[in-house]
Amino acid sequence: MLVPVKAFTEAKQRLSAVLTPAHRIRLAMSMAEGVVRASAPHRVFVVCDDAGVRDWAEALGATALWTAELGLNGAVDDGVAAVSRAGFEHVIVTHADLPLPVNLPEVARRDTTTLVPDRRRDGTNVMSFPTSAPIPASYGANSFERHLVHASKHARRTVEIRIDAELSIDIDTPSDLTHPILRKVLPTWLPTIQANRFTQRD
Repeated sequence: MLVPVKAFTEAKQRLSAVLTPAHRIRLAMSMAEGVVRASAPHRVFVVCDDAGVRDWAEALGATALWTAELGLNGAVDDGVAAVSRAGFEHVIVTHADLPLPVNLPEVARRDTTTLVPDRRRDGTNVMSFPTSAPIPASYGANSFERHLVHASKHARRTVEIRIDAELSIDIDTPSDLTHPILRKVLPTWLPTIQANRFTQRD
């Protein structure tokens, strides 16, 4: 399992209109920890360029891979290469901001490339592929289309698009906080705000 994690102090900037910096940090850490724990019993590699994230990852039993000054795509590509060198034949690359990382390890299928798009079919929340035939990371707007195009160019590779109700949900914007399926899983310590008023205890 490969999880890119940016500095928690810089995470979730697009939620700044509705969450304080302290709450953004806590939310980012909570989701990332959920992703790491959901990956058990598989080995988890965390690509990062922040000492705090490195210490956090190692405290959870993950292997931290230092990828400074590479950017997200470069860090993921470098991380995939490290996973391959460590002897793993398959890797799952997953975002850290998934509030429902249910059955995450099940995305991996032997000799198959699997892509899990976000609910807008724009981003790529999870992708899984043999390390012998890696997909170059191309995150950003319309990443799902770019990843799919690259995967489809390899005729001998089975490509699966997995539409997953839980793994398709990530939290980037205030509107994401209002998704009905998150009503019972978002942390109860999130403040009661217009975009997330259901987090108030009954």
